Amino acid sequence: MLRNKRLFSLTGIATLLICGFACAQESSKDANKSKPQSPATEAPKASAAASSETISQPDVLKLSEAFGHFIGRNLKAPGVNFDLESIITGMRNGYVGKPAPMSDKEYEEMMTKMQEQAYSQLSSTNLKAANEFMTKNAKADKVVEVEPNKLQYIILKDGQGAVVMEHFAPQIKYSGKFLDGTSFGSSDEVGGAITIPLDQTIPGFSKGILGMKEGEQRRLFVHPDQGYGTTGHLPPNAMLIFDIEVIKANTANDGAAGADDLENEELDLSMSDEDDEINDDEDLNEEPSTHKHHKKAS
Repeated sequence: MLRNKRLFSLTGIATLLICGFACAQESSKDANKSKPQSPATEAPKASAAASSETISQPDVLKLSEAFGHFIGRNLKAPGVNFDLESIITGMRNGYVGKPAPMSDKEYEEMMTKMQEQAYSQLSSTNLKAANEFMTKNAKADKVVEVEPNKLQYIILKDGQGAVVMEHFAPQIKYSGKFLDGTSFGSSDEVGGAITIPLDQTIPGFSKGILGMKEGEQRRLFVHPDQGYGTTGHLPPNAMLIFDIEVIKANTANDGAAGADDLENEELDLSMSDEDDEINDDEDLNEEPSTHKHHKKAS
């Protein structure tokens, strides 16, 4: 099972903390080595400077609390319910050198099992929510269905320019969010409009943008079956909602950067290897004007 990269960061927390302290110590050692030896007469002056940089006890207390806060806020993970008191007990025992309740190997095996269970639970929960939303949304006013209960859109603003066709690489502005309204990315985060070759995007995005005119704004409702499913960097089976504005219908001959525009962004609209296999089995050669709109009467 492919576990979501963002689901857990517990192992990374420990590594980060250990590395942080180690790096700080090494930096201090390197700094001391690089300093020229001062004459004996300057020693008191150097000592005074060092003492003025000493962290006060109140600051140590604040730092300790911030350290605990950092750990605490990173313990929250979907589908996992840690017992806070047991965590505190474990930290106290570990701090004074008492033995752990299980070996490192047992810990890793149990943590992996817990992660997989949580991932499976989140995947099922998200899929159920997506199915319910798409079924209800299909009956909403002005909603057009490109794929029944899988891909829908509404037009937010009409356009007057050239039309986006298959295999084009349109220049667009977009923002994406989950069902709960949480944003997961936008073109503004990478400096403005981006260019996306439609042959390299998730099916829901490439099919949902077909037929859009320059200047048009459209909201896409993408079921996980037409999105990332249980692959990619987002939560498994996440329902995606995109707001898109077409700036230019096609930039294929403009020498544009293409999907690499998103390389450094958290969200990558390019397909994974599994997406390629899915796309090969689908007929994406339908002209925009021949989309079967399954809009139901309210």
